[in-house]
Amino acid sequence: MSGADIFSLAGKRALVTGAGRGLGLAISHALAEAGAAVTLCARTGAEIGAAADEIGASGGRAEVLVCDVTDLAGFAAAIAARPAFDIFVNNAGTNRPKPLSEVSEADYDAVLDLNVKAAIFAAQAVTARMIAESVRGSVINMSSQMGHVGAANRTLYCASKWAIEGFTKALAVELGPRGIRVNTICPTFIETPMTRPFFEDAAFREAVLKKIKLGRIGQPGDVTGAAVFLASEASSLMTGSALMLDGGWTAD
Repeated sequence: MSGADIFSLAGKRALVTGAGRGLGLAISHALAEAGAAVTLCARTGAEIGAAADEIGASGGRAEVLVCDVTDLAGFAAAIAARPAFDIFVNNAGTNRPKPLSEVSEADYDAVLDLNVKAAIFAAQAVTARMIAESVRGSVINMSSQMGHVGAANRTLYCASKWAIEGFTKALAVELGPRGIRVNTICPTFIETPMTRPFFEDAAFREAVLKKIKLGRIGQPGDVTGAAVFLASEASSLMTGSALMLDGGWTAD
């Protein structure tokens, strides 16, 4: 394969969690445009149903899986009942930014249970099907620049994303001999429904822009190309790596 063909996902099946909005929604559209049959997974059926309809109207292929990834048994059963996926975008996540002095046990559970525990067991379920059907696939764990640096008021989020970085490297070592690649995407602040309220604080927005060397807040479209790259044969020799989309945040 060469040229544009190397990015083609024709004939591939992709699963995206947290697909109802933000990065998950944008990535689902991008994978479908590249030719993949995409399964959009989220708790809210109306959101992913509308997204699947949009993909279909544009000539793509999409179906929905209404499931809460924190329901480990339920998610595993849903995956076990389906053919193996070639591509898994392990995207569902959350954040509760606040000083450590104000962090509650409920905050810890909300962030770590979704960002780490659910992500790990979702990867377990999906890669088990890949292994069972001898699929040489791609797992894309959604990380963050905060998996490589620290920031005030983000102790839980940083802890969760540093954990995902370590998990990704270990799983890449484990699954490499089976031809399953495992990488992370590490965006800077992206304007999504989850993050948009943060930027209403002018001081916060200014502080963020000072750290992003390219001088702008990221948009979901800034991440979709990386997802297609990691899903495709264009990244066939890449595993255990972190793809930084941070506008230069971590450069100094």
